[in-house]
Amino acid sequence: MTEPLRVIVVDDHPAMRAGIVALLASEPTLAIVGEAADGRQAVELAERLAPDVALVDLRMPVMDGVAATASILALPGRTRVLILTTYDTDTDIERAVEAGAIGYLLKDATREQLVAAVHSAARGETVLAPRVAERLVARMRRPAETSLTPREVDVLGAVADGLSNAEIGERLFIGEATVKTHLLRVFAKLDVSDRTHAVVVALDRGLLTRPPRSR
Repeated sequence: MTEPLRVIVVDDHPAMRAGIVALLASEPTLAIVGEAADGRQAVELAERLAPDVALVDLRMPVMDGVAATASILALPGRTRVLILTTYDTDTDIERAVEAGAIGYLLKDATREQLVAAVHSAARGETVLAPRVAERLVARMRRPAETSLTPREVDVLGAVADGLSNAEIGERLFIGEATVKTHLLRVFAKLDVSDRTHAVVVALDRGLLTRPPRSR
């Protein structure tokens, strides 16, 4: 018999945390192995228990969900972080994704959706609440701005130099997830779907003023 997935629940509201635990406790494929009331406690629990999945609220005292996510993912274990929150603003979603969260769910999710999301997260599959997915799609379909921010130009210039995302992060002193976020914004603004096309279009529009050089 397959061992149940080990899960910790992180939420600063005791009643909400108890409700989430109660919702999942009867699921035989899951085992709630710990609870935390803030991000710092969550990191300590994750380090001590190495759960498969951490269900983490976004806005909490002491350490918020974004900082907790980044800290948990920096631990030696393979814990996946699934954000479970009431907030669905573009900024909240982007910050969570940049921190490395595998998914983003809202607290109106059903028990079935939540259980399925935990299993998907444990397998390394991205999980998005339907409303969050709709926001991301709508954002990508918005009329794109033609100008790039200085940081986006830096990232695209590094792409033109043939650097990988990891190498770009090292050059610019930013995380690889942040590099990916900048590239997604560049793709949306330039209406392209890949790195090479982004460089070509940027050069054509004068957004990059130098041709790519060989490494």
